[in-house]
Amino acid sequence: MSKPNILLFGIDSLRADHMSTYGYPLQTTPHIDKFAEGATVFLRNFSPHIPTTSGYANMLTGRDCFGTQIVALRHKGEMRGDIRTLQEILKAEGYASTCVGFHSPSARNFDTYIDFEGWGAGPDGYSHKAENLNKVAIPELERLAAGEQPFLLFLRHMDPHTPYLPPPPFDRLFYHGNEFDPENTSMDPVFTNKPFCDYFASWMPEGLTDAEYEVAQYDGAVAYMDACIQQILTALENLGLAENTIVVFTSDHGETLYDHECWFDHHGTYENTLTVPMIIRAPGRMPVGYVDGYSQLKDLVPTLLELAEIDVPDQFDGHSLVPMAYGEALTNETEFYFTECTWMRKHGWRTPEWKLIVALEPDFHSKPPVELYNLLADPQELTNLADAEPELVAFLKARMEAFIARREAETGLPNPMFNQPGWHGAEGIDYFTTSQQAYDTLHIGNPGDAARLQARAAKV
Repeated sequence: MSKPNILLFGIDSLRADHMSTYGYPLQTTPHIDKFAEGATVFLRNFSPHIPTTSGYANMLTGRDCFGTQIVALRHKGEMRGDIRTLQEILKAEGYASTCVGFHSPSARNFDTYIDFEGWGAGPDGYSHKAENLNKVAIPELERLAAGEQPFLLFLRHMDPHTPYLPPPPFDRLFYHGNEFDPENTSMDPVFTNKPFCDYFASWMPEGLTDAEYEVAQYDGAVAYMDACIQQILTALENLGLAENTIVVFTSDHGETLYDHECWFDHHGTYENTLTVPMIIRAPGRMPVGYVDGYSQLKDLVPTLLELAEIDVPDQFDGHSLVPMAYGEALTNETEFYFTECTWMRKHGWRTPEWKLIVALEPDFHSKPPVELYNLLADPQELTNLADAEPELVAFLKARMEAFIARREAETGLPNPMFNQPGWHGAEGIDYFTTSQQAYDTLHIGNPGDAARLQARAAKV
């Protein structure tokens, strides 16, 4: 069997629980649902190191945060030079590689880089991110298909990332109501949140009162992206590549939407940010069906290498998912260490039943320094049991600290969570000492941009 191509959809900010593939009641991903009928769907897949920079580093290296030494959104410098990325490993095996829409320490040494307009609104007031990606990705797929080498094509879709501005009819696909209802006050805390209010005002409709409208915009953006992705899958089929191409759908992290007062972003280490899809179709190489064991982003690289029958001397922190897919193993790690270095610096320990979150410095939401949730009885993480269960907190902390010590000893490297001064990008401040300081310091967007963009949206 010839070496397979690899088509990797590394979608930014995609919550697994907002995909109909994973049981969401709205049909947000009908085309991916159909694709998944011939794929392996991993039901409990996690991105443990939030947010983007660290999540993609895990995805493209097979390493955890101790292996990559990357935990912060604003990581300073390059990634470790003594570890190889997926694209570097495949290059040594004769693969061509292209990266569409992504520049980050873990995206080094692709053969080709192509950008697309993947952020704000177009002249019509809507964001055509996935269509813009298709305009460059499909010709590149055709170019790679015409070549003599097997290839890796990495696509970073941005549609589930803010701003959520899906074009019609997707903007009203999941919403039928009055988003400006004066009796609805659910958006009040969003627009009075100083760190983000100007950013939200730059793309959310002026006068918006209903938070469900924005949740529907997220879902609409996912559905719009899903429709555009079908064009790529159709091209793959028509080019005669489908049977010898491993196709993967996954994400760097989830999205908070209206949950936990972390509005319409992807900070926090609650389940909505940690849980991401992992769908792999590898005809003749992997069985079709659902897998209930635990998996993580760091498992992807060793999985792809096993599927491609590529043996390398590299050491990975993740484990191939192939044995789980065939029922030869029940699960990979069922409890794990997780981190966040986005707008808050926290870490913690998750088991199938319990989640412990420990703040390493005050956060701008004024959340408690220690949080404990029973994931079985309280899957939405609404009731903090830290004060009521001090012995359990101590037990989980001890397990977390033992893991950190073991990984530091194994790698000979420090836990990067303890070595991130200035992780938030604010000049002259290494770490926050109070929540008020964090609240006053962290800010994205500006009032001038917000006013101009709202005026333009009103004209449209």
